[in-house]
Amino acid sequence: METLVATVLIVVVFMMASMTLNALFATSIQNNDGPARQELLFLQYRYGYGKLSLPYYDKLDAWDIKVEERVWQGTEQVIFSAVNTSNDRELKFSVNHE
Repeated sequence: METLVATVLIVVVFMMASMTLNALFATSIQNNDGPARQELLFLQYRYGYGKLSLPYYDKLDAWDIKVEERVWQGTEQVIFSAVNTSNDRELKFSVNHE
């Protein structure tokens, strides 16, 4: 009887640990914005060397990427942005037009 109770407890503990690890891994994968950041940095590099024509639109997995030129308070700026369509997370930065 004690062996059965111990076995059930061990199974329950491992099941809870497995569910917790699964939730952690799923969250870390869902919030991973590394590839989108890398793409934005690469586009900034291309823009800096005149190899990127504006406006630029692209899709990278669940990310909608766009690069647009805007005038704000008399200053021309280039806006680099990426929006995740699955969780509405947004990455955005701007560079002054040279």
